[in-house]
Amino acid sequence: MTGTTITPGGISIHAVDVAHGVPAASLSVLLTRYDPDTTEIARGHCAENGHFLHPVSDGVGVTRGLYEVTFGVAAYYRMNGIDLPEPAFVEDAVFRFGIDRVSEHFHIPFKFTPWGFSLFRGGA
Repeated sequence: MTGTTITPGGISIHAVDVAHGVPAASLSVLLTRYDPDTTEIARGHCAENGHFLHPVSDGVGVTRGLYEVTFGVAAYYRMNGIDLPEPAFVEDAVFRFGIDRVSEHFHIPFKFTPWGFSLFRGGA
């Protein structure tokens, strides 16, 4: 449709440290779009409830393309006093995903331990 404005649905992130059964407060998050151009979209840390509070959740900066989110797993555990090997088994968790239908909301639930993680498109 020519001349139609599409309102982006946004990208929301919720992180849970399942090894300890708690929201991942202060977990670092970096969201980058790689296609059609390389642009940092969002950077910061999860709030006390494990949610990444950033305007990207409301669609700011979201366009059709290929994205990558990077979570600082080992830094999170070290910051919380958890002894990890050097290097850790999971230093950073990286998830690359595509957005075709920009008007839809993309919820990224991230569940992790020092030894593995789960990422998927959740309902939002």
